[in-house]
Amino acid sequence: MNTLFTILTVLIVIAAILLILVVLLQNGKGEGLASNFVAGNQTLGVRQTADILEKFTWGLVTFIIVVAIIASFATGTNGSDIDLTDDIENVNTNQQQPEFPAAPLPQEAPATETPAN
Repeated sequence: MNTLFTILTVLIVIAAILLILVVLLQNGKGEGLASNFVAGNQTLGVRQTADILEKFTWGLVTFIIVVAIIASFATGTNGSDIDLTDDIENVNTNQQQPEFPAAPLPQEAPATETPAN
């Protein structure tokens, strides 16, 4: 189970890196990195390139969400596996509580040093 979780985690990290790159390629409000790929825009057209990048972005987001849910089930633990009732019931109740003094302790005056001549 641990190996499956590791593989799924690596897939999520790779998909996240790809998602970062795809988002950077998209045209934003200003000029994005997609404007630097003029040959790709002339071949496919600007609108088609934007549609492909947007579909790829949503596909990566969906992939990350699905794989993250699968990875959460791959860990093999759930809330019912944790049982703290024995730990709570078996707490050592014989521990002695510290006793607080009834009256405040007298404070000693700080020693005064005489300067050496």
